[in-house]
Amino acid sequence: MIAKLKRIDWNLFTILLVMMGVSIAVIYSATHSTPKFANSTERMIFYYIAGFVVFFVMSMVNYRFWLKYSLYIYGAGLALLLLVMVIGQTLNNAQGWLSIGGLSLQPAELFKMVLILFLATLLARKEQLKLLFWRDVTPLVAITFIPFALVMAQNDLGNALSYLIIMMALLWIGNIKYTQAILFTSLAIVMVIVGIRSYVAYHDNIKTYLADIKRDHWMERLDPWLMPDQATEKAIYHTRNAKLAIASGGLSGEGYMKGTSVQSDRVPLTYSDSIFVVVAEEFGFIGAAILLLLYFTLIHRLILVSLECRERAGPYIIIGIVAMLLYQIFENIGMFIGIMPLTGITLPFISFGGTSLVMNMACMGLVMSIRIHNQEDNDEVSVNVTQRYALNK
Repeated sequence: MIAKLKRIDWNLFTILLVMMGVSIAVIYSATHSTPKFANSTERMIFYYIAGFVVFFVMSMVNYRFWLKYSLYIYGAGLALLLLVMVIGQTLNNAQGWLSIGGLSLQPAELFKMVLILFLATLLARKEQLKLLFWRDVTPLVAITFIPFALVMAQNDLGNALSYLIIMMALLWIGNIKYTQAILFTSLAIVMVIVGIRSYVAYHDNIKTYLADIKRDHWMERLDPWLMPDQATEKAIYHTRNAKLAIASGGLSGEGYMKGTSVQSDRVPLTYSDSIFVVVAEEFGFIGAAILLLLYFTLIHRLILVSLECRERAGPYIIIGIVAMLLYQIFENIGMFIGIMPLTGITLPFISFGGTSLVMNMACMGLVMSIRIHNQEDNDEVSVNVTQRYALNK
């Protein structure tokens, strides 16, 4: 146990501690004047304590244990996604939460790590051989599409898209053929362009169809992004006020707990999805840049760990986690500066949310487990080589 603790990347641990401080401070600023969310800071402290416990537990357990049972974990994850569709609670138009003992669990968040583990397990077995389309790529796409469809049915676009990002990142480093990669990339670009043009051209028809299937609130998320001039006041309220708040922060911000828009509740969900707006308005460009630098440093440490691995599964897991984090950071910040559509995606380690935070901390623990147990393997190899040398001598 002591030997394993010595192998933990304490630089990464320090980054997580700093993010905890930032999260708690910003959540307090966003909620201290709202009685409804008065206990949010205390709850986030509790979530972080639980998260660090999970971090150390995951660090101590050999990550190969999770790989060994990844198929069963994948099956259990799908079962939770199906269960939430039957008895799940609805929040912000998404039926994605299970209530367990007074705590809310979001299976779609947990499934990100489940998917990373299962895809990494399958790719590691290929032993760096080129992936064949029907034998390798098609099953991996199917494995990803099943949870994607289930989460889309729950009306959770943000988390559903993260599954596709994870899959594409792992296929890329999993030695997919360049011709297939170009084909998939071209197809994705064409689909996006055609989708956007079709949305604009058939806007009224799409609006009617979405209303019929009770998904008309999707228009309120897409219109401010694609057709801001025609969006309703209700649709643009969130993003417009978020942009104004970010702009008012200027270079150094309006000051801690002094953000005009944040403190007057002009921006919805400032403690969760919109928490970047709090940082930008109260700490300005400098504060936002420092936060992004923290993320850059975190991802840099994760990549360094992946480069130290001698076996294949470890880097696959880490790159899957990096892809997940990059997507969430880009999407969360992008939707408030007008370059991405509005989705219910949290800012990793900063936004309020128990399931999201604990899952992210579990992923960091998984990375630490990879580092610890790969170093143990390297030490054993060194000892064996030394012993052989001594015997031969």
